[in-house]
Amino acid sequence: MQRHLKRALLGTTAAALAAGAGVFAMTEANAEAEDPQPAQQALAIPAPGGEFATGTTQLHLIDEGRPDVWVPEEDRELMVTMWYPTDETDGPSAPYMTAEEAELFGAQLQLPGELLASVETNSVVDAEPIDDDDPLPLVVLSPGFSFPRATLTGLAEELASQGYAVAAVGHNHEAPITFPDGRTTECLTCRQEDLDVRTLVPNRAEDLSFVLDELTGEDAGDDSSVLERLDIDADRIAVGGHSIGGASSHRVMLADERFDAGFNLDGTFFALSPRTLDRPFMMVGGGDDHGSPGQDDSWDCAWKKLEGWKRWISVSGTTHSSMTDFGPLGEQAGLNQDELDGFRSNEISRALVTGFVEAHLRGEDEPVFEGPSEDWPELVFHNP
Repeated sequence: MQRHLKRALLGTTAAALAAGAGVFAMTEANAEAEDPQPAQQALAIPAPGGEFATGTTQLHLIDEGRPDVWVPEEDRELMVTMWYPTDETDGPSAPYMTAEEAELFGAQLQLPGELLASVETNSVVDAEPIDDDDPLPLVVLSPGFSFPRATLTGLAEELASQGYAVAAVGHNHEAPITFPDGRTTECLTCRQEDLDVRTLVPNRAEDLSFVLDELTGEDAGDDSSVLERLDIDADRIAVGGHSIGGASSHRVMLADERFDAGFNLDGTFFALSPRTLDRPFMMVGGGDDHGSPGQDDSWDCAWKKLEGWKRWISVSGTTHSSMTDFGPLGEQAGLNQDELDGFRSNEISRALVTGFVEAHLRGEDEPVFEGPSEDWPELVFHNP
């Protein structure tokens, strides 16, 4: 199990961003040379394409009375990044991740932390949410194992620009996380020799339900002035994620009927429940393990237990982390290891996820799901 997770993380993901490490190293060397070359432009999250500008804020949540499964003497503690539509365009853009998070995650990938910490984003810190009569549908995101929640920033900013509230959950002790008091916790689970997914996945599902409680309950907004003014529609909620985050999103849909639709971006369905799911669910696989039926038994089993609207789509030329920020960031760094251009991977992931939530939270017709087309030749539709 641990070897599988590490392979999934350190495969193309490390190769793609290792390009960034090489560029960063060359930039430092050039700075010391007698005839320095132009400095490498900072890596950046591609701008979102919706009609709204985007704001962002951080939430610190404690599930009081619920022991953390990794550190039982502590209550379960989370950090959540919120993105949302705004009319504000002035003000500082949010940092991609803290220097401490970047240093720890970079060490995991053998990358300089400065490279990750310097990534430019598009959202204004603590901007005023749009003043609209209609409450915002909500999308809750869960990152891959050991991945900071920041690695889903591009997808979150795209959704926010389309008029959604988005919450990316930082699962404590499963990735580096910096808290408001200055503490930065490490990925304790990354060091476990035999990580029990029967604990990991259900625990993440509990995290996701707790976050939904905090965002839509009677006391929502007490701890955040921005959240207090953010009008979330509790009747239109989707959940999804990358890798183990996608598996956990499926799990929470079975446990919590408040989630109306869900998606999994290239994640093995670890700890798959035997129950069937009668609400919309989308499975998007890369070309390695989840591209086609028969490559991962958990995907074949999960597909058979989906009784509502469902799609199994593979994206040719991609690998495990292509649907995260690592697609376009690796391309900018100069050595994308995928067959498919990293910017195109980013375009496809945004189209699939925004199309999915538009279809199931707003009732819009989305041609991208009708089958192979000239616009999306990389998509392969499976119906095993």
